[in-house]
Amino acid sequence: MKNSENEYRLEMSGISKSFGVVSVLKDVTLKVKPGEIHALLGENGAGKSTLIKILSGVHHKDSGIVLLNGEEINPKNTHEGQVLGISVVYQELSLVNDLSVAENIYLHKLGASKFWMNWDKITKDAQTLIDSLGFTIDASAKVRDLSIVQKQVVEIAKALSEDTKVLVLDEPTTVFDPTDTKKLFDNLFRLRDQGISIIYISHHLDEIIKIADSVTVLRDGVDTGSMAVKDTDTDGIIRLMIGRELKDLFPVRDAVIGTEPIFEVKNLTAKDTIVHDVSFSVRPGEVLGIAGLGGSGRTETAKLIFGADKKKSGTLILNGKEIKTKSPVDAAAHQIGFVSEDRKEEGVFLPLSIRRNVSVTNFKSISGKLGFINVDSEYKKVLGLIDKLNIKTPSSEIDVKNLSGGNQQKVALAKWLSIDSKVIFIDEPTRGVDVGAKIEIYNLINEVAKKGVGVVVISSDMPEIMGISDRILVMHEGTIYGELQKEQFSEENILRYSIGKALKQHN
Repeated sequence: MKNSENEYRLEMSGISKSFGVVSVLKDVTLKVKPGEIHALLGENGAGKSTLIKILSGVHHKDSGIVLLNGEEINPKNTHEGQVLGISVVYQELSLVNDLSVAENIYLHKLGASKFWMNWDKITKDAQTLIDSLGFTIDASAKVRDLSIVQKQVVEIAKALSEDTKVLVLDEPTTVFDPTDTKKLFDNLFRLRDQGISIIYISHHLDEIIKIADSVTVLRDGVDTGSMAVKDTDTDGIIRLMIGRELKDLFPVRDAVIGTEPIFEVKNLTAKDTIVHDVSFSVRPGEVLGIAGLGGSGRTETAKLIFGADKKKSGTLILNGKEIKTKSPVDAAAHQIGFVSEDRKEEGVFLPLSIRRNVSVTNFKSISGKLGFINVDSEYKKVLGLIDKLNIKTPSSEIDVKNLSGGNQQKVALAKWLSIDSKVIFIDEPTRGVDVGAKIEIYNLINEVAKKGVGVVVISSDMPEIMGISDRILVMHEGTIYGELQKEQFSEENILRYSIGKALKQHN
């Protein structure tokens, strides 16, 4: 079928898809022009990922038609999709850790030569591509040695190594700080000016207003509307997404905060990371925010405390007594929880059920004297947390890989709530989570604090960290550079400390 007008680079019309008896997409339409940034929005489970997977060849539609430059396409797999010029950067990273950056970027070309590969040229081309994006990453480095931010950049470079006509980005900035986000946006504007069509999926509605030309919203597998971004605002988009007005994103902080610290860190220095001389404390009932640019040492500090990284020196004090956390097992035994920013690799066990994920940190409380698991006790605990966290699932036996990103994040939280943590570190709590689930997670953080738990939240989202924190520490080059009280919260103050500058003095 040929589109004579050819106004659109991509037309997906009447797309429907079911998995068994579950209808995921119902008569969905998505149209994207050449040289346009088109936002695709919706809550987790709305059908966004399924629609993109149909476009790229992962899934096959039940009905409907897909046109690319006026020609009907039906990619049978992702390779066919890439050949057609459809490149997708998914929220969950899909890099090969044991290969180099360059090998990952040009993975589709490895083996294409009948004789041998010109490794020097591949590495040089990869380095040129990454440099053009404005990021500093060694193309010869192993992917496993990169930070999660650097891995995200490699995924984007990999997508751009193709002859891309339609570029799909699924939550690309969830691990980026403001500086990295601006670099990405500048690149997207450049690609748009080159005529590439960009489909941008994000739960950060402020980003959509800044960069998108048009927006299509999905709700429960149906498109509820498409419009020019200039003709709407965040409130209008939220109404389309969740079908109601949104009054308050952040809950009122009304927890009673203790006067003495529940947890203290003194002069903490790492063996192998940039973390050095980090000292801070958190009180019962307090939500302590940790901000800073990517690479400032925020995540590394949490991993050091949790025993996932090795420390060189420093002291940890819990309820007035010094503790040792030489491994995550030690940390869990002291009722210290850690929800990782890398949900796929470190946050949950994707192939296991919700029940097994939640129980894995808490066998002690659900086991009898002989060490056998009390099944009734286990189910009661797990089902209680599923209900409390509003995890959307028909059963506790559903594998976590089959849940939406927001529900996977809730499972990661449930693991540590099951041990009644005294202190819990939550790294990027709403990464890849829709606005409805964000509110649920913020309310949950609030409830946990009300129980007297010390909650430490690490976030790159400045409105988020200001909205949920009682106090904010800002890291710069591996140490705590500054501290902000509630009345000092502002994006300017956070950024000033993040880049190693003092606050402005106001007379």
